[in-house]
Order: sequence, then structure tokens, then C-alpha cells
Amino acid sequence: MRRDELLDAAECLLEDQGAQGLTLAAVAQRAGVSKGGLLYHFSSKEALIRAMIERLIAEFDALIEAQRESTYTRAYLKATFEAVGSGRLRRWAVVTGAAGDPELLVPLRDAMARWHRHGLDDEPDPTMSQIVRLACEGVWEVATHCSSIVDYAEVRRRLLDLL
Repeated sequence: MRRDELLDAAECLLEDQGAQGLTLAAVAQRAGVSKGGLLYHFSSKEALIRAMIERLIAEFDALIEAQRESTYTRAYLKATFEAVGSGRLRRWAVVTGAAGDPELLVPLRDAMARWHRHGLDDEPDPTMSQIVRLACEGVWEVATHCSSIVDYAEVRRRLLDLL
């Protein structure tokens, strides 16, 4: 079984049962492998959570890169709405919810700092770019908890207008 399939199984388990249901035995059962097969790839629950977080970061970096055009902030904005609209949002919510140990979230905090600092000096209006990036964080938050209250297409259009 491939590593990504094990991570997918863990994420599905988190979505269905929450953080309390995330055990190595439950992930192995969900994935249809032995616990030893899971341990071959992930030596502990913390290693599994760390791998899920690292994959989230890599996927969002790839979304940003795929959206690249004139400025990093425009790409970041478009990647945010792509992620929210494609169901990747649920993955973020469940994985970060599973990381009860603040140390496990260090890579995510580091990535967030990088995403919010990157290329600001190259932006036509660095302050407005920072405001738009922070607004994207609000989009993630609202979409996670109450997605139906926002007209995402209109918010996306208006944020692009600000740039």
C-alpha cells in the first residue's frame, strides 16, 4: 500500500470519527493493512499526523505555483479559493484538529509565516497584499465552520479587485 493511501485513510477516519478516533489500529483497519504495514511507513501516531500536515503544505504550495501569474498574492488568493471550492478545506480542518500537540503544528506555522511574508516587497501595494492574504485566512475559517453564508465567487472577485 502506498503512503498516500494510508494518509487518505487517516484523513477519512478523522473526518468520520474526529481526533479521538485516530489510532494506528483504526487507520490500519480503514486502509486494509496490518498495523505492522502501517508502522513500516509511520512509526507513531505523531509521525502520521506530521506526514498529513506536510502533505497539506506541499499541496497548497503546488496550488499557489499552479496559479502563478503576475503576483504572489494573486496566486495565493486564487489557490485559497481553489482549495475551498475543491473540498481540500475539510482535509485542513480535520488534520489540524488532530494535532493536539502544538509541536506537530510547527511546520504549518512555518509555512503560514512563509506564505504571508513571501514576495511582499515585489507587490505594487504591500499593505493591501497583506490585507488580502489575511482575508484569505478568514475565508478558510468561515468555510470550515459555516460555508453556506458566503458568496465565494463575489468575495474572490472583490479581493482580486483590491489588488
